[in-house]
Amino acid sequence: MAPKKKKKSDTKKKAELQRLQREEEERTRREQEEAKIQAEIEEAARLEKERLEQEMMAKLAAKDRERREAELAELHSLEQKFVTAEQWKIDYREHAKWEHYLSCDENPDPTVLREINTFMSLWREDQNKDIKLVMEKGEQVLNLIEKLQLLLLDASSNQITEKEIVQYQESILELQNMLHEKYNGATEHLLKTACMYEDSETGNMHAVIKDKNVTFCIWVNLKKEVRFESHVFCDAQHGFDLPKSLAVSSVAVRILHTHYDHVSPLWLQCQSVPKLEVLDSKELTQDSKGDVEEPGEEGNKASEDPSMPVEEPSMPAEEKTCGRRKSVVSFQENISSIADVNETGEEAEKKSEILDVSSLSLVQEPLMQEETSEKEEPKPDENIVDLQQFVPVGGVYHIDALQVPYQVKQIKDWSMVELRSVGLEAYPYPPEEAEDGTHPPIEITLRLSDNVMYFTTPVVARWDPAGQQWRTDDISNITYETEKKNITFKMRAFYTVALLQDAHINMPYQGWQLQPTGTDEALLIVTTVFAVIQIQIKVSEHLKAESVKDKDWSLYLFNGQKAQKLKITESSEAFSEEIEEDSEFHSTIYHMLKDFSSKEAINKVETASFLFIDVVYQLLLTTRVLMYS
Repeated sequence: MAPKKKKKSDTKKKAELQRLQREEEERTRREQEEAKIQAEIEEAARLEKERLEQEMMAKLAAKDRERREAELAELHSLEQKFVTAEQWKIDYREHAKWEHYLSCDENPDPTVLREINTFMSLWREDQNKDIKLVMEKGEQVLNLIEKLQLLLLDASSNQITEKEIVQYQESILELQNMLHEKYNGATEHLLKTACMYEDSETGNMHAVIKDKNVTFCIWVNLKKEVRFESHVFCDAQHGFDLPKSLAVSSVAVRILHTHYDHVSPLWLQCQSVPKLEVLDSKELTQDSKGDVEEPGEEGNKASEDPSMPVEEPSMPAEEKTCGRRKSVVSFQENISSIADVNETGEEAEKKSEILDVSSLSLVQEPLMQEETSEKEEPKPDENIVDLQQFVPVGGVYHIDALQVPYQVKQIKDWSMVELRSVGLEAYPYPPEEAEDGTHPPIEITLRLSDNVMYFTTPVVARWDPAGQQWRTDDISNITYETEKKNITFKMRAFYTVALLQDAHINMPYQGWQLQPTGTDEALLIVTTVFAVIQIQIKVSEHLKAESVKDKDWSLYLFNGQKAQKLKITESSEAFSEEIEEDSEFHSTIYHMLKDFSSKEAINKVETASFLFIDVVYQLLLTTRVLMYS
């Protein structure tokens, strides 16, 4: 009887398993059906949502098209404030010129060729070579240069002719050359009387004379002590180490630190921001249908590929001025050379010992003899500094070795000195016999200006007058001490050097804000990797004095065709172009903001001073916060 019970039990278990399997299959079937129904419901909901969104977007787009022309016309009327601002600038300049004429000021009008030529001629004829007087006059010259540079930067193309541009650029270079020539004359005068200022302790002559624009350091080797190694100008903290061959020679060392840059090509000194072109409403409507171009693209073409003048034979200061004047228009198209200077080989050899005033360098570089084939593409020289990427910061250091002229001798009541008309002469180093490169280098230590900040170790470059470019070769062993604000390096010869920094080191910006701080005041804050820059504006009306609260910030998107308020916030994890609820499309950001602004705010904007609008525009365009953030 036992086997029958076991068989009956197995049958029960099998039946139970089948039942459970059927129940599981039924449950699975029901779940699948429910999931299918749910998916159909969700898909229907999604399609319905997309349909509604498309209908809404179509309605918003249609509404945007209907009012587009009216909005662009309104925007055009606001942009007339830029035209008013330009006219105000023209009137202001004319009024300033008239006021200058009535005041009978001794300062010339740098835009009037006759006045600026008279000013330069009178100063050239002035034989007073006192270094302090040269510095005082130099400040006046720098002010004239600044006026011309600002005019070239600020004036629009319809306010200044091509002829005037060339004239102003020529005047800038002539003033720069004359100023450096005067410093050379003052240096020569000081060297001739060096023995009268001999230091009782060292037996040599050294002096530091400085003002806000220039630091002039001079050391004259009168004692020629073989054990001499180095010298530090205490008042400037600049220093140098000399090789033994110079320690026993009749040599002077000058470190002339100009806090301005009159060495780099003029196109770098006079780069301007793009100009705003105000179009009529029809043009705006047409442009809005196509691609939006970045303003000022054509205005920057002139500065993208400046031509470089070739090296000329050594020549006197007057002829050199004419020769260097060519570079004033080297970055403009279809402008011929100003002058051609020819010299015989004998004259060039004789004058090669004279200090090169216009190139601002005391070392003559060899001419390049090899010519590249037209088919061969020249290899890029890694030693040439790309001035589109790096810019000089903190001025220029003219480091020169000079020959000491015959000193004044006192014979009874007479002061006697041999007069020579060769001008300031460079001391040749390295000497010709040491051109094989075995001569020891010169070590230079420079104390950086307190008002200059370098975020990384600056690039030390020397000026190459032949190629009209900054180069990094022949400079080695660079040591930068951040806390002491000192930089030490070695040079193969005496050069004019500059410390350069990456022009884009603070980009991209981490963020920026433009906020009102009070009546007639606003604050532009640009946050970068290394610093927070604050620019205060004091021009015209603002909405309120309080800063914007975090909850009041919104994100907007403008693609050149339409502006919209975004649903996402600054803290959103991912970017989305989803439009904010209860918002619309507009053809401009201005009209987009009007939807969320009070009548009082809109009235303030519409009645804002044209000068305030122009200032804000110029600041935003210069800092390029939208591009580099």
